[in-house]
Amino acid sequence: MAADIDRPIDAADADKAGLVDAVLHECAAHLRALAAEPGFATAIDLRSLPLDDAQRQVLRERLGRGEVRAVVDVAGPTTVDETTFAGLWWVRHEGADGGVLAEQIVVARVPELLLAHPADVADAAARLRGALGAVAPDDPMEDDDG
Repeated sequence: MAADIDRPIDAADADKAGLVDAVLHECAAHLRALAAEPGFATAIDLRSLPLDDAQRQVLRERLGRGEVRAVVDVAGPTTVDETTFAGLWWVRHEGADGGVLAEQIVVARVPELLLAHPADVADAAARLRGALGAVAPDDPMEDDDG
């Protein structure tokens, strides 16, 4: 979905536009920080703001949908959608019953949720080595003790 950031706001939406615009300005400020410092990351908790469903929908439409979508399945689905603005991600956590538990705009190069945890990577390496049965003697990852 293309960004609809410049779409005109009709009279029915005018009362709701103020908070949506405030969130967009906050996103812009956070993107400037991310551009200046690539390790910067923050999130805007949309469920803690006095946004109704219609306002969240307007906000989502104005940010648009980018090229990347990921679904993480832990105690219910979490969708991570890139917006049309690099560094802005729409993250929605649902419970097993389908109810929305949290909804955020994450400002980061990649949301931390999608980064592999170091302990998980170490476990994966051990499992793959075990599945292969033996490690080559010249394996640069093999410990001297191993």
